[in-house]
Amino acid sequence: MSEASPALAPWQARILARTRETLDAQRLGHALLFCGPALLGKRAVAEALAAHILGAEADSRVAQLIAAGTHPDFHRVSFIPTKDGTRLRSEIVIEQIRELSQKLSLTPQYGRAQVAIVDPADAVNTAACNALLKTLEEPQPGRHLWLVAANPARLPATIRSRCQRIEFRLPPRDEALAWLAARGHAAADAGEALEAAQGHPGLAADWLDTGGLQLRREVHKDLTGLARGDLAAVATAQRWAGDAHAASRLRHAADLALARAAGLTDPAGIWKLAAWFDAANRTRDLLRTTVRADLAITELLLAWRDSAKRL
Repeated sequence: MSEASPALAPWQARILARTRETLDAQRLGHALLFCGPALLGKRAVAEALAAHILGAEADSRVAQLIAAGTHPDFHRVSFIPTKDGTRLRSEIVIEQIRELSQKLSLTPQYGRAQVAIVDPADAVNTAACNALLKTLEEPQPGRHLWLVAANPARLPATIRSRCQRIEFRLPPRDEALAWLAARGHAAADAGEALEAAQGHPGLAADWLDTGGLQLRREVHKDLTGLARGDLAAVATAQRWAGDAHAASRLRHAADLALARAAGLTDPAGIWKLAAWFDAANRTRDLLRTTVRADLAITELLLAWRDSAKRL
């Protein structure tokens, strides 16, 4: 994989080029923290850098092994299935980090180096963090341990302080729009999605690719209908809770309330919308509990209807 790989977005390619230059100048430590908003391509850049270290550009067999996930010196640590195999764990556990540490203690099979990527590192639980810290404190030559995190503050300061940060930030709007257009999205849709995603091209692309933008439009229409009294809160709540998109609807609703608050000058109105924003996020959290989703959403939408009438 070359640094000009077409698989990488322009902002990803820039970060990769800078990081490779630092690496080749021997100014890059063994521990890196790739951090920034989700869906900006942190793991893609980390994997491209790993391919460079492991010699994929000079050896097509190495590139094939990495692509297949079978390179013996390239280790990925992420969520694993639960014991009953019905779902993935929600955290990275100590057994995974211990196994990784054991692998990194071995001699590289291809003789160049070993690279390990932990993603998402901000999901490593407390016990596993202690084991991870020990591995970071005892580096061996030719071993690279990289963490990928959208919320690096969740990592202990002792871990963060031992890593060089590779920061990902939102790219310029024109670049983001050009990237979305290159992915086949119409200019109007791309502009609407990027604005709704507050300039985040990865989030905008996700919405465009999965129907999220249309879902957001429907949520906006529903909130408008509730405010006007054209829709019943109970029926709307039952519809929102009736499929797998309830959490996404609530996220869009919270974002739309925040956007509406940004256009107000009345402090009381802003406060009401901010309070409803918090309530929408709390309701989304309740979806992971045994609380009946339709009842929780009904209460939220009734509060929206009553508040919106007075704005």
